[in-house]
Amino acid sequence: MGENRRIWRNSLVWLVLAVVLFTVYVTLFRSPNRPENEIGITEVIRDVQTGAIETIRTRQGSADITLVYNNGTEKRSRLPGNESIVSLLQNAGENLTDGQPRIITERASSWGSWLGALSFILPTLFLIGIFLFMMRQAQGSNNQALSFGKSRARLFSGNKPTVRFDDVAGVQEAKEELAEVVEFLKYPEKFASLGARIPRGVLLVGPPGTGKTLLSRAVAGEAGVPFFSISGSEFVEMFVGVGASRVRDLFDQAKRNAPCIVFVDEIDAVGRQRGAGLGGSHDEREQTLNQILVEMDGFDTNTNVIVIAATNRPDVLDPALLRPGRFDRQVVLDRPDIKGREAILKVHTKGKPIEREVSLHTLAKVTAGFSGADLENTVNEGAILAARRNHKLITRDDLEDAIDRVVAGPERKSRIITEREKYVTAYHEAGHAVVARMLPNVDPLHKITIVARGMMGGYTRVLPTEDRHLMTKSQFEDTLAFALGGRVAEELVFDEISTGAQNDIQQVTQTARKMVTEYGMSELLGPVALGHKEELVFLGREISEQRNYSDEIAVQIDQEIRKLIDTAYQRARAILTEHMDKLIAMSNLLVERETITGEDVENLFDSPRPQPRIVPIPGRSDGAVIKPQEEDKIHGMPDLSGGLAPA
Repeated sequence: MGENRRIWRNSLVWLVLAVVLFTVYVTLFRSPNRPENEIGITEVIRDVQTGAIETIRTRQGSADITLVYNNGTEKRSRLPGNESIVSLLQNAGENLTDGQPRIITERASSWGSWLGALSFILPTLFLIGIFLFMMRQAQGSNNQALSFGKSRARLFSGNKPTVRFDDVAGVQEAKEELAEVVEFLKYPEKFASLGARIPRGVLLVGPPGTGKTLLSRAVAGEAGVPFFSISGSEFVEMFVGVGASRVRDLFDQAKRNAPCIVFVDEIDAVGRQRGAGLGGSHDEREQTLNQILVEMDGFDTNTNVIVIAATNRPDVLDPALLRPGRFDRQVVLDRPDIKGREAILKVHTKGKPIEREVSLHTLAKVTAGFSGADLENTVNEGAILAARRNHKLITRDDLEDAIDRVVAGPERKSRIITEREKYVTAYHEAGHAVVARMLPNVDPLHKITIVARGMMGGYTRVLPTEDRHLMTKSQFEDTLAFALGGRVAEELVFDEISTGAQNDIQQVTQTARKMVTEYGMSELLGPVALGHKEELVFLGREISEQRNYSDEIAVQIDQEIRKLIDTAYQRARAILTEHMDKLIAMSNLLVERETITGEDVENLFDSPRPQPRIVPIPGRSDGAVIKPQEEDKIHGMPDLSGGLAPA
């Protein structure tokens, strides 16, 4: 619609311009061609002298005359200057008293005078309008050219805050750190009286979706000060010097509105370590970074401007940017724990019609490892599913399906598979479930399904009950066996293997390699970190791994990785061979229902689930113990949920 309107407006402008040019041409530049019945004034006098003209008609205020001859024909002529026809004939010696020719003077028409005036006024107005339009266009182009180096930061007034600290949940420690920044902005004299210096900048560090931008908006809302928001990529253009110019303009605006907050999102776009650019020493990003360094802590330091920046790559930032005096504080926003997830769910479910049976505490358990953005998306997907199913309230099933949708993708019910593939998938997932049920260091089972989602043909999910930040060797070994349970089940039942375990094998290999080369969990090699990963700072990507070990050690690494995987494979095989009846019963139940829960799995077993080994705490007399089995996956560990990869 906007494009059509613009085309129509441009077409109208060109049409008006064409009409004006044509009018000017006709009025000013066209050569006056005399009509066929128009004669000169000399011929008029001669015809009067010969008596050929019967009547002469004139009009007041006009130099045009009409000549009516004796034979009835009419001709036109034009009087020179301001003379009348009577005086002209008298000067020529003609006596008009005998009535020849008869002169008739008509009254002037008001319409004629108006038309004559408009024929001059309208082209003039058109020319003036076109001139003003072209001047305005040229002025707009000049303004755009002159504002090329201006900052594109968006200013949010502090008078009407839209986000407060109450709207941010799950990051309590970060809120406490930033509460001091708010107090600095509100009561600077309180700190100045003690000689404290207001912090120059605060760097928010954390994975995507943990609330860095939202928290910075909350700081501005709590402090009630102006808030400038800009992205790091908005500084850099193709022209040299534009980034530095925009930085100067941004801080000039901030100083005029001080005290205020400047928020730079994704600062790693311009704050990467200097000297690593592909464009040499005069890289545009380096000039922009140099200007940021000067503005944050240069000669002019007496300003009440606090810079808040956000990044998920603090390792690539320039050291000069991270030193005290520029970014004095680094606030880490990690993925929330179970209490934080429950608080975030309360924020996002506020105002939504949730069924009373829905337990946010249970949802917080199921969503281990989710960020704040993931939780918000989960609640939103649950509301969409409830509306699609014509529910008046958001039910527990809606939210459970929303979690599966966020983790694995939408259901692919239209996917047509053969009966054999359906049974292969069922035995694969049942193999994961049986091994997980019989291993003490694997989290309790929550859901097993053979419904295809995203790129997975099915998956087995475990339910953590507590957050975990450490992983032991025993937990890794049980996790490897759990991941290989699907592959072993296919081999035992069908005496054949498929491509369904592709993802499981990749994750098992990566975990085993980390156990050997990074975690020092190999008895043969000991606690030695093997291999140094190199990164290209400018690109922020791992490009290679430098071998700081010999070929002999490389062979031993491969042997240790193979040993860990073979041991896990044999453990999974022994468990499934012993509980083959449970494997068959669970697979048939999966084929019948397509999705079963952890309670359904427990109903198939008579014996209780194995418990982890209890280790006494040395030096404690109160009987306290350490349980190696905790319930939440460590952040950054691979999710070995046993998803069946596509063929």
